[in-house]
Amino acid sequence: MPEKRNVAFIVLFSAAVLLTFLFFLFYFLMAFYLGDEELGIGEAVAVVDIHGEIRYDLSKIRELESYRDNKRVKAVLLHINSPGGGVAASQEIYHAVEKLRAKKPVVAFLAEIAASGGYYVACAADSVISLEGTLTGSIGVIAAFLNTEELFHKIGLGITVVKSGKYKDVGSPHREITEEERRYLETLLDRAYGQFLRAVSKGRGMELDEVKELAEGRLYSGEEAEEIGLVDRLGTYEEAIAVAASMGGIKNKPKIIRKRKRKHFFRSIFGEIGARIPVEAENRITLKYIIP
Repeated sequence: MPEKRNVAFIVLFSAAVLLTFLFFLFYFLMAFYLGDEELGIGEAVAVVDIHGEIRYDLSKIRELESYRDNKRVKAVLLHINSPGGGVAASQEIYHAVEKLRAKKPVVAFLAEIAASGGYYVACAADSVISLEGTLTGSIGVIAAFLNTEELFHKIGLGITVVKSGKYKDVGSPHREITEEERRYLETLLDRAYGQFLRAVSKGRGMELDEVKELAEGRLYSGEEAEEIGLVDRLGTYEEAIAVAASMGGIKNKPKIIRKRKRKHFFRSIFGEIGARIPVEAENRITLKYIIP
């Protein structure tokens, strides 16, 4: 009998150890594949990173959308460290933040740089906080493209273009732009510029004429940005978290939720290469809210 009891104890103990191991393995796998917000307890502030050049990426939109109906998330902090990016890409994130803001508080924290499109996104938040030395502002639009006509002429190459519209090859790198085409492009830039001005006016509660006086493409320090109304207050990242938690009604120390960025080997390599290509080398017209 004692031997049978010992065997039964060993079997039960081994099963318990195995189940415990499987439980923790399952937990960590779920944390890796689903992200932190699917696990854990407690009221939380979700941190959404807007880092690097802003390119059109729907995964960032989905990340913002995922927090709208997440009952655990009481507020969202945008951690912005970006020189800006594409006009449409910046606007897509801006509108996603606006929708999120309708459901719960959103605070924008401006890190080392939050300029042009980075600042555009921040304007959708309830409150904007920056460090004294943060570089922000740069309210303006830029379009740049190569002109390889002289280079091709030197090496004896020519390009034949067949087109069906007057402006179809505007910005072609193979010829000089005409004055008429320059005026046409300036019209496009003026529209995008006006959209930026209105976003700042709406988000910061400023008159359009006030914004125009500040919108010369100029960079401001965080300290100066607070003085002229582009930033609500100066503070650190931890202070921004505390502000977001307070706005979300969190009384205790909040849990912090941050999506893990999953690395894909080839995508990370080629995406990084693409991110390093300057706007002038893209060989197409692209309107950007970005510092050169």
